[in-house]
Amino acid sequence: MIWPCTFFVNNLEKIAFVAGTHNENSCRVLADLLNDKKVPHNHPHVYFSQLLGMSDNLSFNLADAGYNVAKYVPYGPVKSVLPYLFRRAQENTAIAGQMSRELSLILKEKKRRGV
Repeated sequence: MIWPCTFFVNNLEKIAFVAGTHNENSCRVLADLLNDKKVPHNHPHVYFSQLLGMSDNLSFNLADAGYNVAKYVPYGPVKSVLPYLFRRAQENTAIAGQMSRELSLILKEKKRRGV
């Protein structure tokens, strides 16, 4: 399968992009592609992004590996923002499976810190 990001990575001299995803596999595919193409992890034309408060384990591990990572925050009137957040949660079924995993990672880290 050819991933859409393949085109972007093959044209980084002309294209900059943000991979806005909470899907761990999608992040892995892009990271592997960047490694295969010998693209520096901190290339200024490539960013990973997740919604603030979601998939923090992905954000942390990508940033720790030297990739550019941004957390995005929707803003605006509550009646405009909440429907957006509900749609993101409904559309991204991968989040549902990762939430319990993320909670267990948080609890494990709290225990490690003695909190």
